Amino acid sequence: MWHKLCSLVLPMLLVSCITSQPYPTTTPLSAPIHPPTMRPPQVGQQWVYQVRNVFNQELVDIVTETVVSLKPQIRIERTSQKLGRLPDEIQDSWGYVVQDPQWNPAQRFQDALPLWPEKLTQGWSGFYRTRYQIPNNSNGSYYWGLVSKALQWERISVPAGQFTVLKYHHENPYFESNDVFRVGNYREEDIWLSPEIGRWVVRRSFGRYITQGVYWSNAYWEDYLEWELISWK
Repeated sequence: MWHKLCSLVLPMLLVSCITSQPYPTTTPLSAPIHPPTMRPPQVGQQWVYQVRNVFNQELVDIVTETVVSLKPQIRIERTSQKLGRLPDEIQDSWGYVVQDPQWNPAQRFQDALPLWPEKLTQGWSGFYRTRYQIPNNSNGSYYWGLVSKALQWERISVPAGQFTVLKYHHENPYFESNDVFRVGNYREEDIWLSPEIGRWVVRRSFGRYITQGVYWSNAYWEDYLEWELISWK
């Protein structure tokens, strides 16, 4: 029900924002006969993203993500042009995250979760449940659910170049927030993943939540951001 309400409210709001960040333009592709493999991680690999506010196209930050270690876990160091050092992304194995800094605050999961579809095939889907804590805070743990679905292969152009990507969708319905005043929470993302570079080239995400006495039609917004790749190595 929450998903349906969000789906109804969001388009109306975006229509009223005539300068909103356009949805990425892509060209659909036929599914490859043999699914590609992800580029394996190596120390020194780097991806740089421009981050825009979807509501008004404002450039809010430039974030650089760099692989700094592979053992005992894969660690991706993140630096903001605006804020300096950000929380690291930590993967237990390639593509399975145990500390995810995508949302604020970062989340430390009890069980590693897939960052991208476990099978890079159109139509694949999966559902995962675990609990998370806030890094450096062991006072509580919170329910987290992830719905993941691979949608289709596409060709996309971004400042870093043209890429063949697998578009997939993530939803986090009914999760628990560490903010005790929130009584309902919902997040979702569209992500365009490039196996060639081992990471996404566009990531577009938003979250909504309600407090006591607030209905979903008036739900509060978390950030609505689009990450777009401007360089990689």
